[in-house]
Amino acid sequence: MKKYNNNVILTGLEKATKNLIVIFIFLFLFSIHIQAQTKTINVCVTCKTKTIKKAISFAQDGDTILVKKGVYKETQIFVNKAIHLIGENYPILDAENKTDSVLAIRADNFSVSGFVFKNVGLSYTKEIAAIFVSDSKNFTIKDNILNDVFYGFIIQNSTYGLIQNNKVIGHAIDETSSGNGIHAWKCKKLRIEQNTITGMRDGIYLEFVNKSFISNNTSKDNIRYGLHFMFSHHNEYHHNEFNNNGAGVAVMFSKFIKMHHNTFHYNWGTASYGLLLKEINDAEIYENIFEQNTIGINIDGCNRINYKNNHFIRNGWALKFTGGCYTNLFEFNNFMHNAFDLSYNSKLNDNKFEANYWSEYAGYDIDKNGIGDVPFRPVKLFSYVVNKTPETLVLLRSLFVDIINFSEKVSPVFTPDNLMDEKPLMKPINPLE
Repeated sequence: MKKYNNNVILTGLEKATKNLIVIFIFLFLFSIHIQAQTKTINVCVTCKTKTIKKAISFAQDGDTILVKKGVYKETQIFVNKAIHLIGENYPILDAENKTDSVLAIRADNFSVSGFVFKNVGLSYTKEIAAIFVSDSKNFTIKDNILNDVFYGFIIQNSTYGLIQNNKVIGHAIDETSSGNGIHAWKCKKLRIEQNTITGMRDGIYLEFVNKSFISNNTSKDNIRYGLHFMFSHHNEYHHNEFNNNGAGVAVMFSKFIKMHHNTFHYNWGTASYGLLLKEINDAEIYENIFEQNTIGINIDGCNRINYKNNHFIRNGWALKFTGGCYTNLFEFNNFMHNAFDLSYNSKLNDNKFEANYWSEYAGYDIDKNGIGDVPFRPVKLFSYVVNKTPETLVLLRSLFVDIINFSEKVSPVFTPDNLMDEKPLMKPINPLE
């Protein structure tokens, strides 16, 4: 058997340890050197540098520009360096209603935080924003207040961006003279979270935005949509609140999305809904609340979507199908006290409803297993009549309507005879307080 000299082994370990120490010392000294190269530039009325533009001209990559409290009447501030703009005690950037963006940024590894932007001008010919970001990556924009702006944020052709904890306040009167709170185009891997947007055209607008997360935002009292996205795939939307927007939320021409733990409520109007789905495929929609909307979900040309554990409460229509939809699954949802649980525009059905709770269900459960012993037909004849002749809605609570609904339930003629929940639940799923 070969024998090893302990002294040789110890000598080898000592050399390896010394090498590691040398490497750590080198890395430490290098980091100190890098830190020594960066600097902080103060901006204020009494400082050596009095304007943000001047500070940017002095700055190098990695520098911090610290803007003291005050009012700065600057627009067209161009940033093309990896710098950090930080507001101390919320300095105000007043655009004085000029038709130019306040910050226009084309850089990587930058951050902007702690500012108040106000009075961003309106233009019918160009997109003007408080913060306009293009062709950038690895950036953070957080803790800002945007008041009386045309567009709040415009983010285009950018990746790995965080837009967090900003407040956007607009005073939109109509769609043509207002912009969006957060407007993203041709981006990927964004995180838009914890923002509050009100009084804009669309609260959040996304087009060609992929692999992104939109979470914990409040979008309310906007002229058109609380959230509007198109051609945007592999995204996740969760824990957002969409309240009292003109037409609710619109989701169009997208696939592989997840929407969960969102609240859609108080979106009322002749053409309003909590959520519009148009040509959406292969999606997951679960654990959402649709409460007091004209239409909970308006579904048009959508396929292979799983709807699970959603709550539809006191809507005009909980679900309204307006186009060919196939291979969708609705299970373990609560349909509670809606005027119509389901409106269907065809006698053909390729969608499955199973194990949902329906407050309109009047069946029985003899074996006490929690599942109704007779199927439930959610489509009423009167909903079919209203789709054809909206004026008949005034008859909603009449005895005549009860009679025709009962007759259609017994012998379906106008509604799909195979559209039923064969396992209706006797108690709500996760009843809400």
